[in-house]
Amino acid sequence: MKDVANCPKCGTLFVKALRPICNSCFTEQEKNYEKVSTFMRKKQNRMASIRELHEKTEVPLEQIHQFVREGRLLAKSFPGLGYPCESCGELIQEGRICATCKGNITGGLEKLDRESQFESQKEEKRKAEAKEKFTAYHSLNDRFKK
Repeated sequence: MKDVANCPKCGTLFVKALRPICNSCFTEQEKNYEKVSTFMRKKQNRMASIRELHEKTEVPLEQIHQFVREGRLLAKSFPGLGYPCESCGELIQEGRICATCKGNITGGLEKLDRESQFESQKEEKRKAEAKEKFTAYHSLNDRFKK
């Protein structure tokens, strides 16, 4: 059975079958895509930035970002296009986060891993030292009994 949902853009009730938005919002989104696509196809506009594209076409920035994120506008063909990094907001052309944020995250994880290894080595060393300090005394009386 099809799901009934409220459109996240306009709030109207619709049957959620093929798309996450209602038909009227989808039609509007497609018109906006056509505006952006037509503008970017012109040779003189290929180097336009996101801001220029927004100002000339009057399409919301979020929607332009969505078109780039979805791959409908190829960022490789239009170097001025991109969408914000989910961490810092810097414009990127692929993925979810920029190289700097990715480096910070992986660097932080590597640091945690090194600290964890250091702690486990320290714990092993402490156990070894405790084992060396432990001495046991045995009686020799059992050897001489007959």
